[in-house]
Amino acid sequence: MTTNPTTVALIAHDGKKADMVAFALSHKDVLLKYELVATRTTGQLLREKCGLPVKQMLSGPQGGDAQIAAQVAEGKIEAVFFFVDPLTANPHDPDIQGLLRICNVHNVPLATNSATASYIISGRAL
Repeated sequence: MTTNPTTVALIAHDGKKADMVAFALSHKDVLLKYELVATRTTGQLLREKCGLPVKQMLSGPQGGDAQIAAQVAEGKIEAVFFFVDPLTANPHDPDIQGLLRICNVHNVPLATNSATASYIISGRAL
């Protein structure tokens, strides 16, 4: 597997999008060193609120999680920051679980909250 050390995926459930924007603003200098991919709405928010160049996939419910999972499986993504809202059910939970499984299978760092993402991006892991 060939890893592209320049790509990070950013995803956030609706209830966690504000957390993702706050995280991105706090770590903008580091994120600018990477190519960024995100699901549609998260990517749009990161562009508008943070000024980050983000390649947008489909929205999560339309298959964006699966698109990012495929890139992880192909070795194209170095880390995934997926801010999960544990208190809200999502209709595309199978795709979400698939993405989490693919990250684990391919040993790709995965943060499901801002504390873990901050730890990874601080240079302790990336």
